[in-house]
Amino acid sequence: MDGGLPLEHPAPADAPPPTDAPDREADRALVADVLAQRPGAFERLVRQYQGLCFHVIQRMVRQPDDTRELCQDTFLRVHRYLHQYRGDSSLQGWIGQVAYSVAKRHLERKRIPLQDAADPHEHQALLENVGDAFDLEGALVDDESARCLHEAIETLPPLQRTLLTLYHLEELPIGEIAEMTGLAEGTIKSHLFRSRQRLRQVLEGRMGVAA
Repeated sequence: MDGGLPLEHPAPADAPPPTDAPDREADRALVADVLAQRPGAFERLVRQYQGLCFHVIQRMVRQPDDTRELCQDTFLRVHRYLHQYRGDSSLQGWIGQVAYSVAKRHLERKRIPLQDAADPHEHQALLENVGDAFDLEGALVDDESARCLHEAIETLPPLQRTLLTLYHLEELPIGEIAEMTGLAEGTIKSHLFRSRQRLRQVLEGRMGVAA
């Protein structure tokens, strides 16, 4: 594959998620078209999933130049290894896993920790809960609250920023996030719980959001 990939400007981090995820049959048809080198097939795949890749990578690395480069790297890897996709999982999950792995390796090379040190005294009940009393979406009552929320999200460690984005922005189920990241579902739930608690504390301090 010659030249740069046909990446368009990605959707902003606060863009709404797509309303309809492609079904497995459509995934396999798209993959078959790409592998058969049908004109425009790979470009269509990039357009369909570049927003997801941008959300995953941007939330992890936060540097625009690095994000674009890593998105390019992700789709180069997708093109190179697409023949290994067997349709056992969604194409969205498979590509998300590639994006997550690319971003994770980037952070490891720069010695940037993915997460804060775990609290050894954290109650086991956290592993069973995603939600709490804080309505994350309900906090977005106006532009100022949205700005404060996104600033608060940026204070989270890379892993928690990413999981929060996948769960709340991309609206992916816990099981699919687990496939992407290789994390246990209970671990993801615990991270989501802690990140929401941290956001609530930040927003309470800045805006007086009720607990």
